[in-house]
Amino acid sequence: MRIEQLQAFLAIVETGNFGLAAKQCRLTQSTISRQIQGLEQDLGLILFHRSSVAKLTIGGEQLLPHARKICREWETVQEKFQELKSGKQPELCIAAIHSVCAHYLPPILQKFCLEHPNIQLRVTALGSDRALKVLKDGLVDLAIVMNNRFLTNSVEMVVDVLYEEEIVVLMAADHPLSRLREVTLSEVANYPQVVFKDGYGMQRLIQDCFEKLSIPPKIMLELNTLDAFRGVVRQGKVVALLPKSALIEAEKDSTLTIRKIAPSGEITMNELSREVVVVTTSDRLAIPPIADFYQLVQQFLKI
Repeated sequence: MRIEQLQAFLAIVETGNFGLAAKQCRLTQSTISRQIQGLEQDLGLILFHRSSVAKLTIGGEQLLPHARKICREWETVQEKFQELKSGKQPELCIAAIHSVCAHYLPPILQKFCLEHPNIQLRVTALGSDRALKVLKDGLVDLAIVMNNRFLTNSVEMVVDVLYEEEIVVLMAADHPLSRLREVTLSEVANYPQVVFKDGYGMQRLIQDCFEKLSIPPKIMLELNTLDAFRGVVRQGKVVALLPKSALIEAEKDSTLTIRKIAPSGEITMNELSREVVVVTTSDRLAIPPIADFYQLVQQFLKI
């Protein structure tokens, strides 16, 4: 059973004639006849009494309400898809890491809202792994995250690198390591650390670095907000390894100090940095508002 057959069936009911129905559907009469014959074969019943006026049989009477319902639903589906293709959607959902949400997204959001006043933006701050998972699950349309090639390496994913940034050490202004211009990871390992929770790319990056050095980090606490990191670190000898963009507020705080990490033979500078990417799926990029937001992110953030 095909939708064209049901549409032909309804046209004949409406006009009472195969010929008139063919004109209404912009088809030949023989095509309309073949569609009805095919429908009758599928259903195993004759639908019309063939006479000067096409009158419904018992089978045709039974089919009629269902055919109307199916065709109405099909029209609704077509309308929805047309709206989707033309960019008429009620909302756009974005997931992004905290530093991007706090410092880089606001001008992008403002410009998008001015250009698309009828679309409601929904922005959620998430860890990279969690953001990529909700993108794969279809819960958001686009993610701005620390790259995780294990989660973005699939044919439907579209990934564009925006920038790379170094990892630095946040500590209290009077911390013993603050006397040094640069600190090594071996020196950092002597002090308790506060790290991002599981599901954040930064936790995985830090664990990988210390594992490569065969030095277990002294993880004291797991957090997920930048304010909490600053509050805990300024209290004493706790340190935190964080990307530079996460410390814009800390740079203005006289109770805190930021130090670069000195590279060692085992750890390269690439391993002491993170790659921030914008990710969506190829089918979503075919939707105009999503494509527009993707381009705005590239315009504002790509270095």
